[in-house]
Amino acid sequence: MAYNGFAIDEYLDADAVTSQLDELIQKPVYSILPEHLEEYEKEYFDRKCTKSKAMITRAKTVIPGGVQHNLAFNYPFPIVISKAEGAKLYDIDGNEYYDLLQAGGPTVLGSNMPAVREAVKDLLDTCGPSTGLFHEYEYKLANKISECVPSVEMFRMLGSGTEACMVAARIARLKTGKKNILKMGGAYHGWSDQLAFGIRVPGTRGMMSKGVPGFVFKHTDEFFPNDLEDLERKLKKHQIDGGTAAVFIEPVGPESGTRPVSKEFIKGCERLAHKYDALLVFDEVVTGFRIGMSGAQGYFGVDPDLTIFGKVIAGGYPGAGGVGGHRDCMAHLGAGLDSSGKKIKKALCGGTMAATPISCCAGYTVLCEIERTGACEKAGRMGDRLTKGLQELIAKYHLPFVAFNQGSICHLDNAGTMHYAIDLKKLWEIPSILKQTGIRQKEMEHMGAAYMAEGIVTLAGSRLYTSAAYDEEMIDDVLSRFDRVFSKCGQITES
Repeated sequence: MAYNGFAIDEYLDADAVTSQLDELIQKPVYSILPEHLEEYEKEYFDRKCTKSKAMITRAKTVIPGGVQHNLAFNYPFPIVISKAEGAKLYDIDGNEYYDLLQAGGPTVLGSNMPAVREAVKDLLDTCGPSTGLFHEYEYKLANKISECVPSVEMFRMLGSGTEACMVAARIARLKTGKKNILKMGGAYHGWSDQLAFGIRVPGTRGMMSKGVPGFVFKHTDEFFPNDLEDLERKLKKHQIDGGTAAVFIEPVGPESGTRPVSKEFIKGCERLAHKYDALLVFDEVVTGFRIGMSGAQGYFGVDPDLTIFGKVIAGGYPGAGGVGGHRDCMAHLGAGLDSSGKKIKKALCGGTMAATPISCCAGYTVLCEIERTGACEKAGRMGDRLTKGLQELIAKYHLPFVAFNQGSICHLDNAGTMHYAIDLKKLWEIPSILKQTGIRQKEMEHMGAAYMAEGIVTLAGSRLYTSAAYDEEMIDDVLSRFDRVFSKCGQITES
Protein backbone atom coordinates (compact mmCIF):
# COMPACT_ATOMS: atom_id res chain seq x y z
CA MET A 1 0.00 0.00 0.00
CA ALA A 2 1.22 3.50 -0.83
CA TYR A 3 0.10 5.78 1.96
CA ASN A 4 2.28 8.75 0.89
CA GLY A 5 2.64 10.28 4.33
CA PHE A 6 -0.97 9.92 5.42
CA ALA A 7 -2.84 7.32 7.49
CA ILE A 8 -5.39 6.89 4.69
CA ASP A 9 -4.42 4.91 1.62
CA GLU A 10 -7.85 4.99 -0.05
CA TYR A 11 -10.66 7.17 1.28
CA LEU A 12 -13.93 5.42 2.02
CA ASP A 13 -17.09 5.75 -0.08
CA ALA A 14 -19.10 7.96 2.29
CA ASP A 15 -22.38 7.38 0.44
CA ALA A 16 -21.96 3.60 0.55
CA VAL A 17 -21.19 3.60 4.29
CA THR A 18 -24.13 5.93 4.92
CA SER A 19 -26.41 3.52 3.05
CA GLN A 20 -25.18 0.66 5.25
CA LEU A 21 -25.88 2.72 8.37
CA ASP A 22 -29.31 3.73 7.03
CA GLU A 23 -30.12 0.03 6.66
CA LEU A 24 -28.74 -0.78 10.11
CA ILE A 25 -31.22 1.47 11.95
CA GLN A 26 -34.12 -0.11 10.04
CA LYS A 27 -33.18 -3.60 11.25
CA PRO A 28 -33.67 -5.32 14.61
CA VAL A 29 -30.85 -4.73 17.10
CA TYR A 30 -28.22 -7.45 17.24
CA SER A 31 -25.97 -7.54 20.26
CA ILE A 32 -24.35 -9.85 22.81
CA LEU A 33 -27.09 -12.28 23.83
CA PRO A 34 -28.35 -11.84 27.43
CA GLU A 35 -27.14 -15.24 28.63
CA HIS A 36 -23.61 -14.53 27.37
CA LEU A 37 -23.62 -11.01 28.83
CA GLU A 38 -24.59 -12.50 32.20
CA GLU A 39 -21.76 -15.01 31.87
CA TYR A 40 -19.25 -12.23 31.18
CA GLU A 41 -20.53 -10.29 34.19
CA LYS A 42 -20.19 -13.26 36.54
CA GLU A 43 -17.02 -14.87 35.22
CA TYR A 44 -15.05 -11.73 34.38
CA PHE A 45 -16.29 -8.59 36.08
CA ASP A 46 -17.43 -10.16 39.38
CA ARG A 47 -14.49 -12.58 39.73
CA LYS A 48 -11.56 -10.90 38.01
CA CYS A 49 -12.25 -7.20 38.59
CA THR A 50 -12.95 -7.16 42.33
CA LYS A 51 -10.48 -4.37 43.13
CA SER A 52 -11.89 -2.14 40.38
CA LYS A 53 -15.44 -2.72 41.59
CA ALA A 54 -14.50 -1.95 45.21
CA MET A 55 -12.64 1.24 44.28
CA ILE A 56 -15.46 2.54 42.08
CA THR A 57 -17.94 1.79 44.85
CA ARG A 58 -15.85 3.93 47.22
CA ALA A 59 -15.30 6.60 44.57
CA LYS A 60 -19.04 7.06 44.10
CA THR A 61 -19.23 8.48 47.62
CA VAL A 62 -17.03 11.45 46.66
CA ILE A 63 -17.18 11.64 42.83
CA PRO A 64 -20.49 12.03 40.95
CA GLY A 65 -20.99 8.77 39.07
CA GLY A 66 -17.71 7.45 40.46
CA VAL A 67 -15.41 8.73 37.68
CA GLN A 68 -14.00 12.09 36.61
CA HIS A 69 -14.09 11.58 32.84
CA ASN A 70 -16.95 10.61 30.52
CA LEU A 71 -14.78 8.07 28.68
CA ALA A 72 -14.44 6.06 31.89
CA PHE A 73 -18.15 5.23 32.19
CA ASN A 74 -18.46 1.57 31.26
CA TYR A 75 -20.97 -1.22 31.86
CA PRO A 76 -21.30 -2.85 34.37
CA PHE A 77 -18.82 -0.58 36.17
CA PRO A 78 -15.69 1.38 35.25
CA ILE A 79 -12.35 -0.46 35.20
CA VAL A 80 -9.51 1.16 37.17
CA ILE A 81 -6.33 1.38 35.11
CA SER A 82 -2.95 1.30 36.86
CA LYS A 83 -0.51 1.07 33.94
CA ALA A 84 -0.37 2.10 30.28
CA GLU A 85 2.41 1.05 27.95
CA GLY A 86 2.54 0.87 24.16
CA ALA A 87 -0.61 -0.84 22.89
CA LYS A 88 -1.59 -2.27 26.30
CA LEU A 89 -3.43 -1.18 29.43
CA TYR A 90 -3.37 -2.95 32.80
CA ASP A 91 -5.93 -2.63 35.60
CA ILE A 92 -5.44 -2.78 39.37
CA ASP A 93 -6.51 -6.44 39.39
CA GLY A 94 -3.65 -7.29 37.02
CA ASN A 95 -5.80 -7.83 33.93
CA GLU A 96 -4.26 -6.91 30.56
CA TYR A 97 -6.08 -5.17 27.71
CA TYR A 98 -5.44 -4.04 24.16
CA ASP A 99 -5.91 -0.27 24.15
CA LEU A 100 -8.21 0.79 21.31
CA LEU A 101 -9.47 3.76 23.33
CA GLN A 102 -6.13 5.60 23.45
CA ALA A 103 -7.52 8.21 25.85
CA GLY A 104 -9.94 9.25 23.11
CA GLY A 105 -7.25 9.44 20.44
CA PRO A 106 -4.10 11.36 21.50
CA THR A 107 -1.63 8.48 21.73
CA VAL A 108 -0.76 8.01 18.05
CA LEU A 109 2.62 6.60 19.12
CA GLY A 110 1.13 4.37 21.79
CA SER A 111 1.01 5.05 25.52
CA ASN A 112 3.92 6.31 27.58
CA MET A 113 6.54 6.28 24.82
CA PRO A 114 10.04 6.29 26.39
CA ALA A 115 11.40 9.17 24.27
CA VAL A 116 8.55 11.42 25.37
CA ARG A 117 8.68 10.27 28.98
CA GLU A 118 12.40 11.01 29.21
CA ALA A 119 11.98 14.50 27.71
CA VAL A 120 9.27 15.26 30.26
CA LYS A 121 11.39 13.90 33.11
CA ASP A 122 14.27 16.12 32.08
CA LEU A 123 11.97 19.13 32.00
CA LEU A 124 10.66 18.34 35.49
CA ASP A 125 14.25 18.07 36.76
CA THR A 126 15.16 21.49 35.39
CA CYS A 127 12.03 23.63 35.23
CA GLY A 128 8.89 22.10 36.67
CA PRO A 129 5.47 21.65 35.08
CA SER A 130 4.44 25.31 35.07
CA THR A 131 5.88 28.78 35.66
CA GLY A 132 3.30 31.22 34.29
CA LEU A 133 6.05 32.71 32.12
CA PHE A 134 7.37 31.91 28.66
CA HIS A 135 9.34 28.75 28.02
CA GLU A 136 11.31 27.84 24.88
CA TYR A 137 9.11 24.79 24.27
CA GLU A 138 6.17 27.11 23.59
CA TYR A 139 8.06 28.44 20.57
CA LYS A 140 9.30 25.00 19.53
CA LEU A 141 5.80 23.53 19.53
CA ALA A 142 4.20 26.48 17.70
CA ASN A 143 6.97 26.50 15.13
CA LYS A 144 6.70 22.73 14.59
CA ILE A 145 2.96 22.91 14.01
CA SER A 146 3.41 25.85 11.64
CA GLU A 147 6.07 23.95 9.68
CA CYS A 148 3.82 20.90 9.31
CA VAL A 149 0.43 22.49 8.60
CA PRO A 150 0.57 25.05 5.74
CA SER A 151 -2.57 26.97 6.81
CA VAL A 152 -1.16 27.58 10.28
CA GLU A 153 0.96 30.71 10.03
CA MET A 154 0.51 31.36 13.76
CA PHE A 155 -0.51 29.13 16.68
CA ARG A 156 -1.82 29.73 20.19
CA MET A 157 -1.68 26.94 22.78
CA LEU A 158 -4.60 26.57 25.17
CA GLY A 159 -5.77 24.06 27.75
CA SER A 160 -8.30 22.05 25.73
CA GLY A 161 -10.07 21.68 22.42
CA THR A 162 -13.18 23.17 24.02
CA GLU A 163 -11.29 26.38 24.81
CA ALA A 164 -9.80 26.47 21.32
CA CYS A 165 -13.26 26.25 19.73
CA MET A 166 -14.53 29.04 21.98
CA VAL A 167 -11.68 31.30 20.94
CA ALA A 168 -12.05 30.43 17.25
CA ALA A 169 -15.66 31.65 17.35
CA ARG A 170 -14.55 34.93 18.92
CA ILE A 171 -11.78 35.41 16.36
CA ALA A 172 -14.24 34.75 13.53
CA ARG A 173 -16.69 37.35 14.79
CA LEU A 174 -13.98 39.97 15.14
CA LYS A 175 -12.40 39.17 11.77
CA THR A 176 -15.65 39.16 9.78
CA GLY A 177 -17.81 41.54 11.79
CA LYS A 178 -20.60 38.95 11.57
CA LYS A 179 -22.62 37.22 14.27
CA ASN A 180 -23.64 33.65 13.49
CA ILE A 181 -21.75 30.38 13.83
CA LEU A 182 -22.79 27.50 11.58
CA LYS A 183 -21.73 24.02 12.62
CA MET A 184 -22.20 20.55 11.15
CA GLY A 185 -25.09 18.76 12.87
CA GLY A 186 -23.91 15.97 15.15
CA ALA A 187 -20.38 17.34 15.36
CA TYR A 188 -18.72 17.91 18.72
CA HIS A 189 -16.78 21.13 19.20
CA GLY A 190 -16.37 20.93 22.95
CA TRP A 191 -18.87 21.55 25.70
CA SER A 192 -18.94 25.34 25.94
CA ASP A 193 -22.44 26.82 26.10
CA GLN A 194 -22.57 28.36 22.65
CA LEU A 195 -21.19 25.38 20.68
CA ALA A 196 -23.03 22.62 22.57
CA PHE A 197 -25.65 22.74 19.84
CA GLY A 198 -26.78 19.92 17.56
CA ILE A 199 -24.35 17.52 19.21
CA ARG A 200 -24.25 13.75 18.59
CA VAL A 201 -27.54 13.59 16.67
CA PRO A 202 -28.16 16.09 13.84
CA GLY A 203 -31.26 18.22 14.29
CA THR A 204 -31.29 18.05 18.09
CA ARG A 205 -30.31 21.71 18.39
CA GLY A 206 -30.18 22.32 22.17
CA MET A 207 -31.94 19.10 23.25
CA MET A 208 -28.71 17.38 24.29
CA SER A 209 -27.35 20.38 26.21
CA LYS A 210 -29.00 20.18 29.60
CA GLY A 211 -28.26 23.16 31.82
CA VAL A 212 -27.61 25.55 28.94
CA PRO A 213 -30.29 28.24 28.53
CA GLY A 214 -31.84 28.37 25.06
CA PHE A 215 -31.11 32.05 24.47
CA VAL A 216 -27.38 31.22 24.33
CA PHE A 217 -27.98 29.59 20.93
CA LYS A 218 -29.46 32.71 19.33
CA HIS A 219 -26.50 32.97 16.96
CA THR A 220 -25.62 29.27 16.59
CA ASP A 221 -27.14 27.04 13.91
CA GLU A 222 -26.48 23.61 12.39
CA PHE A 223 -26.50 22.16 8.89
CA PHE A 224 -26.88 18.52 7.92
CA PRO A 225 -23.63 16.62 7.32
CA ASN A 226 -22.78 15.77 3.72
CA ASP A 227 -25.49 18.15 2.48
CA LEU A 228 -24.06 21.20 0.70
CA GLU A 229 -27.53 22.41 -0.28
CA ASP A 230 -28.53 22.61 3.37
CA LEU A 231 -25.31 24.47 4.21
CA GLU A 232 -25.99 27.05 1.50
CA ARG A 233 -29.60 27.46 2.62
CA LYS A 234 -28.40 28.25 6.12
CA LEU A 235 -25.73 30.65 4.85
CA LYS A 236 -28.35 32.51 2.79
CA LYS A 237 -30.80 32.53 5.69
CA HIS A 238 -28.31 34.17 8.03
CA GLN A 239 -27.45 36.95 5.60
CA ILE A 240 -30.41 38.88 6.98
CA ASP A 241 -29.75 38.33 10.70
CA GLY A 242 -26.12 39.28 11.17
CA GLY A 243 -24.33 37.11 8.62
CA THR A 244 -22.22 34.01 9.22
CA ALA A 245 -18.86 34.51 10.92
CA ALA A 246 -17.65 30.91 10.64
CA VAL A 247 -18.50 27.46 9.38
CA PHE A 248 -17.23 24.80 11.83
CA ILE A 249 -16.68 21.23 10.62
CA GLU A 250 -15.07 17.99 11.69
CA PRO A 251 -13.24 17.09 8.47
CA VAL A 252 -14.04 13.35 8.37
CA GLY A 253 -17.60 13.83 9.64
CA PRO A 254 -19.37 14.35 12.97
CA GLU A 255 -18.04 12.55 16.05
CA SER A 256 -14.74 11.64 14.38
CA GLY A 257 -16.43 10.37 11.23
CA THR A 258 -19.12 8.27 12.88
CA ARG A 259 -21.33 9.71 10.13
CA PRO A 260 -18.73 9.96 7.33
CA VAL A 261 -18.64 12.74 4.74
CA SER A 262 -17.22 12.82 1.23
CA LYS A 263 -14.17 14.60 -0.12
CA GLU A 264 -16.49 16.63 -2.37
CA PHE A 265 -18.45 17.78 0.66
CA ILE A 266 -15.31 19.00 2.44
CA LYS A 267 -14.16 20.97 -0.62
CA GLY A 268 -17.70 22.32 -0.98
CA CYS A 269 -17.69 23.59 2.61
CA GLU A 270 -14.53 25.55 1.86
CA ARG A 271 -16.05 27.03 -1.31
CA LEU A 272 -19.37 27.98 0.30
CA ALA A 273 -17.88 29.44 3.47
CA HIS A 274 -15.72 31.80 1.44
CA LYS A 275 -18.53 32.56 -1.03
CA TYR A 276 -20.48 34.00 1.90
CA ASP A 277 -17.41 35.65 3.48
CA ALA A 278 -17.32 33.34 6.48
CA LEU A 279 -14.23 31.73 7.93
CA LEU A 280 -13.79 27.99 7.51
CA VAL A 281 -12.85 26.39 10.83
CA PHE A 282 -11.43 22.86 10.72
CA ASP A 283 -11.80 21.03 14.03
CA GLU A 284 -8.79 18.71 13.86
CA VAL A 285 -8.78 17.76 17.53
CA VAL A 286 -8.89 14.09 16.51
CA THR A 287 -7.55 14.17 12.94
CA GLY A 288 -4.63 16.54 13.51
CA PHE A 289 -1.35 14.54 13.44
CA ARG A 290 -3.36 11.30 13.24
CA ILE A 291 -4.40 11.48 9.59
CA GLY A 292 -1.01 12.96 8.73
CA MET A 293 1.54 15.57 9.75
CA SER A 294 -0.42 18.18 7.77
CA GLY A 295 -3.71 16.95 9.19
CA ALA A 296 -6.91 16.04 7.38
CA GLN A 297 -6.67 19.39 5.60
CA GLY A 298 -3.43 18.26 4.01
CA TYR A 299 -5.05 15.02 2.90
CA PHE A 300 -8.13 16.78 1.46
CA GLY A 301 -6.20 19.71 -0.02
CA VAL A 302 -8.14 22.34 1.90
CA ASP A 303 -6.90 25.68 3.27
CA PRO A 304 -9.02 26.48 6.37
CA ASP A 305 -8.81 29.94 7.90
CA LEU A 306 -8.59 28.53 11.43
CA THR A 307 -7.73 25.06 12.75
CA ILE A 308 -8.57 23.60 16.14
CA PHE A 309 -6.00 21.25 17.65
CA GLY A 310 -6.15 18.98 20.70
CA LYS A 311 -5.43 15.41 21.78
CA VAL A 312 -1.94 14.78 20.40
CA ILE A 313 -0.43 18.27 20.70
CA ALA A 314 0.32 17.65 24.36
CA GLY A 315 1.38 14.08 23.65
CA GLY A 316 -1.21 12.58 25.97
CA TYR A 317 -0.21 14.94 28.79
CA PRO A 318 -2.62 17.57 30.20
CA GLY A 319 -3.14 20.84 28.36
CA ALA A 320 -4.04 19.54 24.90
CA GLY A 321 -5.68 22.33 22.98
CA GLY A 322 -4.86 25.14 20.61
CA VAL A 323 -5.94 27.21 17.65
CA GLY A 324 -3.88 28.09 14.60
CA GLY A 325 -4.51 29.76 11.29
CA HIS A 326 -3.87 32.53 8.84
CA ARG A 327 -1.87 35.45 10.19
CA ASP A 328 -4.65 38.00 9.63
CA CYS A 329 -7.07 35.87 11.67
CA MET A 330 -4.63 35.02 14.46
CA ALA A 331 -3.75 38.69 14.82
CA HIS A 332 -6.92 38.98 16.90
CA LEU A 333 -5.19 37.08 19.70
CA GLY A 334 -2.48 39.72 19.92
CA ALA A 335 -2.47 43.48 20.08
CA GLY A 336 -1.43 46.05 17.51
CA LEU A 337 -2.29 47.22 14.01
CA ASP A 338 -3.17 45.38 10.82
CA SER A 339 -1.38 45.90 7.49
CA SER A 340 -3.46 49.02 6.77
CA GLY A 341 -2.64 50.61 10.11
CA LYS A 342 -6.05 49.93 11.64
CA LYS A 343 -6.14 48.87 15.29
CA ILE A 344 -7.00 45.21 15.73
CA LYS A 345 -9.64 44.17 18.25
CA LYS A 346 -8.30 41.51 20.60
CA ALA A 347 -10.43 38.44 21.34
CA LEU A 348 -10.97 37.50 24.97
CA CYS A 349 -8.68 34.56 25.69
CA GLY A 350 -7.11 33.30 28.89
CA GLY A 351 -6.04 30.18 30.72
CA THR A 352 -3.62 30.02 33.64
CA MET A 353 -2.59 26.47 32.76
CA ALA A 354 -2.42 26.97 29.00
CA ALA A 355 0.89 26.27 27.25
CA THR A 356 2.67 24.94 30.32
CA PRO A 357 6.28 23.83 29.83
CA ILE A 358 5.27 20.19 30.44
CA SER A 359 2.49 20.18 27.83
CA CYS A 360 4.57 21.99 25.21
CA CYS A 361 7.61 19.77 25.84
CA ALA A 362 5.53 16.61 25.54
CA GLY A 363 3.70 17.87 22.47
CA TYR A 364 6.82 18.98 20.62
CA THR A 365 8.61 15.70 21.35
CA VAL A 366 5.60 13.63 20.25
CA LEU A 367 5.23 15.50 16.95
CA CYS A 368 8.92 15.03 16.21
CA GLU A 369 8.65 11.30 17.00
CA ILE A 370 5.49 10.87 14.89
CA GLU A 371 7.27 12.49 11.98
CA ARG A 372 10.53 10.58 12.48
CA THR A 373 8.89 7.16 12.76
CA GLY A 374 6.11 7.53 10.17
CA ALA A 375 3.62 6.78 12.94
CA CYS A 376 0.55 8.10 11.09
CA GLU A 377 1.10 5.70 8.20
CA LYS A 378 1.80 2.73 10.45
CA ALA A 379 -1.26 3.40 12.62
CA GLY A 380 -3.31 3.73 9.42
CA ARG A 381 -2.10 0.37 8.13
CA MET A 382 -3.12 -1.21 11.41
CA GLY A 383 -6.52 0.49 11.15
CA ASP A 384 -6.99 -0.95 7.67
CA ARG A 385 -6.04 -4.45 8.84
CA LEU A 386 -8.37 -4.23 11.83
CA THR A 387 -11.30 -2.96 9.76
CA LYS A 388 -10.85 -5.58 7.02
CA GLY A 389 -10.74 -8.30 9.67
CA LEU A 390 -13.88 -6.97 11.37
CA GLN A 391 -15.73 -6.89 8.06
CA GLU A 392 -14.79 -10.52 7.46
CA LEU A 393 -16.03 -11.50 10.93
CA ILE A 394 -19.31 -9.63 10.38
CA ALA A 395 -19.84 -11.63 7.19
CA LYS A 396 -18.81 -14.88 8.92
CA TYR A 397 -21.53 -14.53 11.55
CA HIS A 398 -24.13 -12.89 9.26
CA LEU A 399 -24.43 -9.86 11.55
CA PRO A 400 -25.83 -6.48 10.41
CA PHE A 401 -22.92 -4.61 11.99
CA VAL A 402 -21.07 -1.93 10.01
CA ALA A 403 -17.26 -1.55 10.15
CA PHE A 404 -15.34 1.22 8.38
CA ASN A 405 -12.36 3.45 9.00
CA GLN A 406 -10.62 6.69 8.12
CA GLY A 407 -7.04 5.57 8.61
CA SER A 408 -6.42 4.83 12.29
CA ILE A 409 -9.91 6.06 13.28
CA CYS A 410 -12.01 2.90 13.11
CA HIS A 411 -15.72 2.39 13.64
CA LEU A 412 -17.64 -0.74 14.59
CA ASP A 413 -21.36 -0.02 14.75
CA ASN A 414 -23.69 -2.73 16.01
CA ALA A 415 -26.75 -0.54 16.60
CA GLY A 416 -26.58 2.75 14.66
CA THR A 417 -27.31 4.74 17.81
CA MET A 418 -25.69 7.91 16.47
CA HIS A 419 -27.03 7.57 12.95
CA TYR A 420 -30.46 8.91 13.78
CA ALA A 421 -31.44 12.49 12.97
CA ILE A 422 -34.22 14.83 14.05
CA ASP A 423 -36.36 16.44 11.35
CA LEU A 424 -37.88 19.60 12.85
CA LYS A 425 -40.74 19.29 10.34
CA LYS A 426 -41.64 15.93 11.90
CA LEU A 427 -41.56 16.66 15.61
CA TRP A 428 -43.99 13.80 16.29
CA GLU A 429 -41.17 11.36 15.49
CA ILE A 430 -38.97 12.56 18.35
CA PRO A 431 -40.40 10.27 21.09
CA SER A 432 -39.90 7.12 18.97
CA ILE A 433 -36.39 8.22 17.94
CA LEU A 434 -35.42 8.85 21.55
CA LYS A 435 -36.83 5.45 22.52
CA GLN A 436 -34.85 3.71 19.79
CA THR A 437 -31.61 5.51 20.58
CA GLY A 438 -32.04 4.60 24.26
CA ILE A 439 -32.45 0.90 23.44
CA ARG A 440 -29.51 0.95 21.04
CA GLN A 441 -27.27 2.92 23.38
CA LYS A 442 -27.80 0.24 26.01
CA GLU A 443 -26.75 -2.48 23.58
CA MET A 444 -23.65 -0.50 22.59
CA GLU A 445 -22.72 -0.51 26.27
CA HIS A 446 -23.33 -4.26 26.51
CA MET A 447 -21.07 -4.87 23.51
CA GLY A 448 -18.42 -2.66 25.09
CA ALA A 449 -18.58 -4.80 28.23
CA ALA A 450 -18.15 -7.99 26.20
CA TYR A 451 -15.14 -6.52 24.42
CA MET A 452 -13.67 -5.46 27.77
CA ALA A 453 -14.10 -8.95 29.18
CA GLU A 454 -12.18 -10.28 26.17
CA GLY A 455 -9.35 -7.82 26.83
CA ILE A 456 -10.25 -5.02 24.41
CA VAL A 457 -10.82 -1.43 25.57
CA THR A 458 -12.92 0.62 23.13
CA LEU A 459 -14.59 4.03 23.07
CA ALA A 460 -18.24 3.34 23.90
CA GLY A 461 -18.05 -0.07 22.23
CA SER A 462 -18.12 1.53 18.79
CA ARG A 463 -14.96 3.56 18.10
CA LEU A 464 -11.50 2.07 17.91
CA TYR A 465 -8.21 3.92 17.54
CA THR A 466 -5.09 2.12 16.35
CA SER A 467 -1.61 3.41 17.10
CA ALA A 468 1.91 2.89 15.83
CA ALA A 469 2.52 0.65 18.86
CA TYR A 470 0.47 -2.10 17.19
CA ASP A 471 1.87 -4.71 14.84
CA GLU A 472 0.10 -7.22 12.60
CA GLU A 473 0.34 -10.02 15.15
CA MET A 474 -1.36 -7.85 17.78
CA ILE A 475 -4.14 -6.85 15.41
CA ASP A 476 -4.75 -10.50 14.55
CA ASP A 477 -4.95 -11.33 18.26
CA VAL A 478 -7.44 -8.48 18.72
CA LEU A 479 -9.52 -9.91 15.87
CA SER A 480 -9.55 -13.36 17.49
CA ARG A 481 -11.08 -11.73 20.58
CA PHE A 482 -13.72 -9.93 18.52
CA ASP A 483 -14.43 -13.31 16.92
CA ARG A 484 -15.29 -14.78 20.32
CA VAL A 485 -17.70 -11.92 21.06
CA PHE A 486 -19.37 -12.02 17.64
CA SER A 487 -19.97 -15.75 18.05
CA LYS A 488 -22.14 -14.92 21.08
CA CYS A 489 -24.26 -12.26 19.37
CA GLY A 490 -27.80 -12.50 18.10
CA GLN A 491 -31.04 -10.61 17.63
CA ILE A 492 -32.15 -8.66 20.72
CA THR A 493 -35.17 -6.70 19.48
CA GLU A 494 -37.86 -6.94 16.82
CA SER A 495 -37.77 -4.49 13.89
